Amino acid sequence: MIDPTGQDLKAFLEAGPDEPVVMLNLLRFAEGGQAGYLEYLRHFRPHAEARGARVLHYGLGGDALVAEDGQAWDAVLVVSYPTRRSFSEMVRDPAYRAGAHLRTESLVEAVLQPTVPVDL
Repeated sequence: MIDPTGQDLKAFLEAGPDEPVVMLNLLRFAEGGQAGYLEYLRHFRPHAEARGARVLHYGLGGDALVAEDGQAWDAVLVVSYPTRRSFSEMVRDPAYRAGAHLRTESLVEAVLQPTVPVDL
């Protein structure tokens, strides 16, 4: 699965709609997908930033130091959102949705995992 479903988003919001969230994206590209994903990121950023989100990190994966076969990822994206609601509103926005296919077409596998920031 590449994209969250409506049910996924409902459960995500029920966990605390007004709580901050940092989304961990683990990405495996389709053939030629790295260029398509960069095009998606150019589409994504203004929609995310309009809702107060920040890209904290985007990087290409190298050889894993510790991983089982198949656990290495082509890229990692980490994005901080002010609230779970802001993420949900973005992915439901028709203007964002118009370019979301770029993400879907670029990937063969993805993990989209919300994380809760912890003050150290």
